[in-house]
Amino acid sequence: QVSSRLKVCLSGNTLHGPLLTQEPSDSIFPLSTDDKQVFINCKAKGNPPPHYRWKMDGGEINTQSDPNYSLVEGNLLINNPHVIDHGGVYQCIATNTFGTVVSREAKVQFAFLQNFGRKSRNTVSVREGQAVVLLCGPPPHYGEIKYSWVFNGQRSFLQQDARRFISQMTGNLYIAKVEASDAGNYTCAVRNMMTNATVFSSPTPVVVRRDAVMGEYEPKIEVQFPDTLRVSKGSSVKLECFALGNPVPSISWRRADGNPLPGKIKINHFSGVLEIPYFRPEDAGVYECVAANSRGRNVARGQLVFHNAEHLHWVQTLKDAHMAIDANLQWECKAMGKPRPTYKWLKNGQPWSDLQGRIHVEAGRLTISRISVLDSGMYQCVAESEHGAVYASAELKVVASPPDFTGRPVKKATVIRRGGEVVLECRPHASPRATVSWWRGDDGVTILQDGTLRITNVSASDGGRYTCLARNHFGTSSSSGTLLVKEPTKILVPPLSLDATVGQSIVLPCEVSSDSSLIPIFKWFFNGKAIDFSRREHFEMIGGVCSDLMVRNIQLKHSGKYVCMVHTEVDTVSAAADLIVRGPPGAPEGLAVSDITDTAVRLSWGSGPDNHSPVTMYMVQARTPISIGWQTVRTVPDSVPGQMMHATVKDLNPWVDYEFRVVAINGVGVGEPGTPSKPVRTAAAVPKVAPVHVSGGGGARGELVITWEPVPEEQQSGEDFGYVVAFRPLGSSTWIQTVLASADASRYIYRNDSVAPLSQFEVKVGVYNSVGEGPFSPVVTLFSAEEEPTEAPSRVWARAVSASEIEVYWEPIPSESGSGKIIEGSEQSEAERVRVIDTTALLSGLKGSTVYLISVRAQNSAGLGPCSPAFNNTTKKPPPSQPPGNIEWNLTNSKIFLNWEHVKALENESEVTGYKVVYRQNWHSRTTVLETNKTSLELQIPSGEDYLIEIKALTGGGDGTSSGPIRIPKMSSKFEILCSWN
Repeated sequence: QVSSRLKVCLSGNTLHGPLLTQEPSDSIFPLSTDDKQVFINCKAKGNPPPHYRWKMDGGEINTQSDPNYSLVEGNLLINNPHVIDHGGVYQCIATNTFGTVVSREAKVQFAFLQNFGRKSRNTVSVREGQAVVLLCGPPPHYGEIKYSWVFNGQRSFLQQDARRFISQMTGNLYIAKVEASDAGNYTCAVRNMMTNATVFSSPTPVVVRRDAVMGEYEPKIEVQFPDTLRVSKGSSVKLECFALGNPVPSISWRRADGNPLPGKIKINHFSGVLEIPYFRPEDAGVYECVAANSRGRNVARGQLVFHNAEHLHWVQTLKDAHMAIDANLQWECKAMGKPRPTYKWLKNGQPWSDLQGRIHVEAGRLTISRISVLDSGMYQCVAESEHGAVYASAELKVVASPPDFTGRPVKKATVIRRGGEVVLECRPHASPRATVSWWRGDDGVTILQDGTLRITNVSASDGGRYTCLARNHFGTSSSSGTLLVKEPTKILVPPLSLDATVGQSIVLPCEVSSDSSLIPIFKWFFNGKAIDFSRREHFEMIGGVCSDLMVRNIQLKHSGKYVCMVHTEVDTVSAAADLIVRGPPGAPEGLAVSDITDTAVRLSWGSGPDNHSPVTMYMVQARTPISIGWQTVRTVPDSVPGQMMHATVKDLNPWVDYEFRVVAINGVGVGEPGTPSKPVRTAAAVPKVAPVHVSGGGGARGELVITWEPVPEEQQSGEDFGYVVAFRPLGSSTWIQTVLASADASRYIYRNDSVAPLSQFEVKVGVYNSVGEGPFSPVVTLFSAEEEPTEAPSRVWARAVSASEIEVYWEPIPSESGSGKIIEGSEQSEAERVRVIDTTALLSGLKGSTVYLISVRAQNSAGLGPCSPAFNNTTKKPPPSQPPGNIEWNLTNSKIFLNWEHVKALENESEVTGYKVVYRQNWHSRTTVLETNKTSLELQIPSGEDYLIEIKALTGGGDGTSSGPIRIPKMSSKFEILCSWN
């Protein structure tokens, strides 16, 4: 047996004992005439494949000789099962050459329903108004059943109501108060919910006696629930309650502690059944059923106790163990459950005893000392409680083998630097553990307790071949390796700590010496992270062996520790340097505004990072809603030194919203501005700025028009801003004043019919706000409005220029009578005006062959003068709508010869007096116009260019319709093209 197990262990094959993957479970099988076979599952994996046996109620099942049983792989097939013969506790057993495991015990039962006995039932005689209970007496059965009753053989079941109740606990039919219509035959129907079979009892005749009527009486509770009922967590519980009585009692439910019933409760069958699904601890307590009628009431009560049963489950199972001979094994399994489980151990499916005192069992802990090959096998820990049992399995393989270096030989070559420390490991596979010795040539060397060889302060003479020799009582084996000693790596030129300014570029050197047979690998680290040179943004490795680090265009973020790390096969060395980057200062922080007056505020702030260069001064900036960007403001002191974190801003405008920010400056440059303050408003003050550009004049007769440029919002110094307009006739000592309560006002008109035209006035405009009055503008002299013209223009005449234009002429009126002229022209009822300042006007956009009524009047700033006498003028006939046709052109050398057909005007169109030829180069906008009274024309043009030509008829009514552009292609000289254009 030892030799065969040894062979298995050394083969390296994945052979293992049986492990159950499917186990039988507690089952209830419906048993009916159609059910001829029942399957109970069991499956295990193992190598070699396991074979199976089964037990029922502790006895072996012989599947070979018993025709009711057969095996399908590991599953047990029961043929023609019988309720009594085949119901019981089943257990599956799986075995191979490594051992045996048993499954959990599974309780197998069969649901069935037998027929009622054929004996007839006695007649029940009852008086009207009395109660009656009809007994069902169900036949033998197993599995969940449901009771119903049939009245007088009807096809439907008897319906329950407040008077009639069927108990699902007993099957009995309860009638609280019998009525005359209740007389008849009653049959109890029992249905098995698993087999779906239904059986019927013999009918019970009920006779209602009419000799007497039962009087009224108080309720008598006939159906009630237990005094105490233990309910498991998550389960559903049903309580039945029904009372007999006359009148028919009503049923209600309540909790004895007065708390409301849980919302999830279901009450049905006219309150006769109370169901609590998903039972929780808060559902526990005393429940009461109250039956009441007019004669009295009765109460049934019972207590529901929360049963916190926790099903068994593993929290720690077993793992397979491969152990050497004479080693010690300890297994521990733990299961959780309420009540707490007990434990037992099985070996190869059997309880076992220790005859040698090597085995100790304490609850779920198993200890075996000095393991032997005979201890190999399958072990199972079984945890049991009143709710069942759970099984955990594991395999113990006891390994016995000579030393073997196949899996872990001594390292063939170990490279170490001179002066270093080396450890040569010797870890052969052996069972039991091998004793180890090391040899260098023929000389033995000292080793550590775990068999490793350690050499410190290695010298060149330590190089050579080393052999590890391993022995146990099954054999001897050895493995050798070579130790190679190399010169250590040294950094000759390390990087040095530097200071740099933003934008500069620097080089950090890293030159080394190393063993000539080794290739050093250089890596650079920045603040603990390897530098990614693939990005090529700022870092680059340069030098003969790419060992030096160049940092280009240095930024503040490049400040920190740089490490050059050099790695060879035998060692790793490094050198570090600190780089300090100086840059413009960071933004000042925590800006606060205080001591706000009308023209000044006090600012205070905290310093930001100086970026390795001290701050030399601070600059204060401000902006308003209407300013253009940030402006530097005047402060006290004028120049804020770098050590001062406060300043007073002066020369501000009153009643203006300001934002402030601070900028730091150092020897490197100007830093980023700090976060702006929240807007603050300076205090109000009397306005200090008077309106500018005060002027005026014009207007209607009797008016004095005064205008000015409004004072900007930032110079109004307070709310309720307005203007004071003061004026007086030239030479007068008394000022006339008017207040305009609008900050946007820019004009005032004084009206007085007694003011003579062009009278002189002295004018000034002042300002005010809610604080007080401000200054007036300098006094200016203005003229009042002039008088409107009193004469009409003379010698007015007109001529029609074309079908759409009339030119009008007149003699101007004397200058003292007005200036601008207005021409009024009308066609029928529509009038149009044209405003001009000359003595001629061109009326355009008119209709051809149309009579227009024309009048001219003068206008000045005071208004309109009288109209001249109106007269008629007629526009000319419109030009022909037909364009020139049949156009032919001949291109010879640099001459174009054009011919076209004469355009004939219609009766309502102007006569053709000639033609207009317009031509231009194809891609240039400059055009040339020629006029002719013939229907042909010769053009002299340069060769080598494209030309576009248009032809129009000339008439007194204007230009006729264009022929449309005609393209003359470019050509070389001495070439002729003939073409016609229709």
